[in-house]
This record gives sequence, C-alpha cells and structure tokens, in this order.
Amino acid sequence: MSKLPQAVATVQVDNERVRVTEWRFAPGAETGEHVHQMDYIVVPICDGRLKLVSPAGEISFADLKLGVSYARKAGVHHNVINANAFEFAFIEIELKNESHA
Repeated sequence: MSKLPQAVATVQVDNERVRVTEWRFAPGAETGEHVHQMDYIVVPICDGRLKLVSPAGEISFADLKLGVSYARKAGVHHNVINANAFEFAFIEIELKNESHA
C-alpha cells in the first residue's frame, strides 16, 4: 500500500456521453494504479510535470502545459504522481461509448 497522499477527484459532469473529472494533486500525491476503461482527454489547467509509473515499475515523465490537451485510448494502465513542488491539476474527459449508456 502506498504512503503517498491521494489525488482528489471531483466529478463535474457524468451523463450518458461523458464523464468530466477535475483532478487535483498536492505535491507528491498520486492517483493510485488504475486502468482507463474509456478513451479520455486530459486538459491541463496549469503547467507541470507528472510522473507515470507502469504496472512493471517503469517510470516516465510527462510535461503538461496549460490548455495543451492530449487524448489516449482506453486500456492505459498506470499510476500518476505529481512530480512538482506545488499543487497540480487537470480536467479529464472520459468518452462513453454506446455500451456505457
């Protein structure tokens, strides 16, 4: 079990088509290991760096820029950790397909 603080997820919209969640990370906070069940888009709401840890323990980093969005397909499996000395946040938009409606 991780000793890191947990990121705070606030669901803003959840309907038949999308789920929109604001993720806020204190310095060093993590999401915990998870698998994305839906395609998703991340919209950073500040500049910052995230540490990504795969299930095999492989580490990579992502530098995010305010307003520069990116998209990923369902199936991504990782833990996301705030690698900054300050709070970091982004909006995650999950796209529901017909089978989730």
